[in-house]
Amino acid sequence: MEIKRLIHTKLLIICLLVCSSYCYTQVTCPILNGPFNGDTNVPVDTNISWNSIPGVPGYLISIGTTPGGIDIVNNINVGSASSYQPEFGLPENTTVYVTLTIFFFNSEDISCSSESFTTEDVTSAPPCTEVRFPADGAGNVNVASSIFWNYASTATGYQVSIGTTAGGNDILNNADVGNTLSFNPPADLPFDTEIFVTIRPYNENGAADGNCEEISFTTGSLATIPGCTSMVSPADGAMNVPLTPRLEWVAVPDAIGYRVTIGMSPNTAEVIDDLVFFENSTLVFNFDPNRTFFITIIPFNEAGEAVGCSQETFSTLLGCGPYLNSTTGELVDLAPEINFQDEIPICENQLPFRVSGIDAADGHRWYKIGSNGNETVMSTESSFDILEKGNYRYEAFNTISQSGNTIECGNDHEFSVITSEIATITSLDVKGQNGFMEITTQVSGSGDYEYALDAIEGPYQDSNVFANLPFGTYTIYVRDKNGCGIAEDKVVQDLTLEGFPEFFTPNGDGINDYWQFIPPRDSIEISIGTIQIFDRYGNLIKQFEPVSRGWDGSFNGQPMPSSDYWFTTISLTTMKEVKGHFALKR
Repeated sequence: MEIKRLIHTKLLIICLLVCSSYCYTQVTCPILNGPFNGDTNVPVDTNISWNSIPGVPGYLISIGTTPGGIDIVNNINVGSASSYQPEFGLPENTTVYVTLTIFFFNSEDISCSSESFTTEDVTSAPPCTEVRFPADGAGNVNVASSIFWNYASTATGYQVSIGTTAGGNDILNNADVGNTLSFNPPADLPFDTEIFVTIRPYNENGAADGNCEEISFTTGSLATIPGCTSMVSPADGAMNVPLTPRLEWVAVPDAIGYRVTIGMSPNTAEVIDDLVFFENSTLVFNFDPNRTFFITIIPFNEAGEAVGCSQETFSTLLGCGPYLNSTTGELVDLAPEINFQDEIPICENQLPFRVSGIDAADGHRWYKIGSNGNETVMSTESSFDILEKGNYRYEAFNTISQSGNTIECGNDHEFSVITSEIATITSLDVKGQNGFMEITTQVSGSGDYEYALDAIEGPYQDSNVFANLPFGTYTIYVRDKNGCGIAEDKVVQDLTLEGFPEFFTPNGDGINDYWQFIPPRDSIEISIGTIQIFDRYGNLIKQFEPVSRGWDGSFNGQPMPSSDYWFTTISLTTMKEVKGHFALKR
């Protein structure tokens, strides 16, 4: 076996392409995707949604009965949410206009064009609702508590009854409180008393049926509930808040704890969901950048919780992006853009192999990923010497200063290193069929190989089998796809199957009654060894020398059936195996 030459010169250039200046992408205003602009017969309790625009820190939504109107909803900040459900529903049989505004922390907002849809004509009374607070069966409820309930679909108002007996109304008798979802009794409720409450929604078609569920709760002893608090740090409306801030609020006298909820829209709690803190501060980790956060803090003590506490907001640093440039209307991304290949093939004789990050990033890190997923820092330079195959991660980052804070904006990419080597040709298996020959190349090695016939320059194929070849001499080339070299070997004429009959007919007519090797005419006689015959199941049937009469188609004196049989022998000139098959016909 001889390696003639390498076809490929391995060019492995690992480049990380990074924007030396910030990269921009133009964005457009969001559009409604439910209901769609122009829809009709829209339910009055519909949830309004729109497509989310990457990099937008938040949205303001206004809803009115005229283009740009605010008579239904006036510029509500929904944070980064991409949907909003009006708290009190929408008016029936009305063309409703929705105006979305892209909200910015430090510059002028962008107001988008209004879109509209028409609501349904409500023809039936609303369903009953559920009381949210106090909970049914609750005890020790503060006597100054308000009553809160859920919106009832299609309702335009609510009637409230409160009494000290089941079905009673001695405190409040079916009072119309209007289109609201809470009621604060004009006087404190009696203490240490079971209170019964019924809420009945209504609209122009009538009130909910008379079976709306009555709930009850028991008030506590006369005591003083704590007042509400307010944020100290960050202050309400603060901007450029660090991503890991310490939140602090005013300590409330007589409060024994605080219930804290933080979300990225007024009605969500993705960050903190009603957690209890016994101090008036807490450290929060890893806020998302370029976001408005909504925080509600409710002090409490043995008498109950503070009532009517307001929600406050603050906004985090712009961060790395992508975020919207309010002046240009384009997306800004401060992190390096990396373009790195998923797989790096290396010849075994090339280790150690150096990869480089050719970019304008402020810093780099290279990690080796272990079998259990743990990572080890291998280098903090722009180049790294790989010593072995395996899985790795590359990280490039820029260091950015924002509002006195330093943040790291980075991207990373996982890649694998595989090793290759030149092939070793272990055998060339040759067999004949229908007057042609077939060559199968067997190789060993850790590379990814392809095969060519007679031409070192190719064309190459993935299959290691060459079929339907005329009898003759051939050179097989095996090339490593990763450029680690080419191996070759030769199939010479004395390995062909010419001279081995494709069939014989042992019927005793004196013609073609024996199967035996017949040296090809006009060629040098080939020296072969003992011939062995096998049936289709691999059982040895006959063994004979090439100078004998051959096989008469029997086994242990019994004629064998018509079928295909296999033979194998050895070329004594090359010591290579020759094998093939033929047919016995009766």
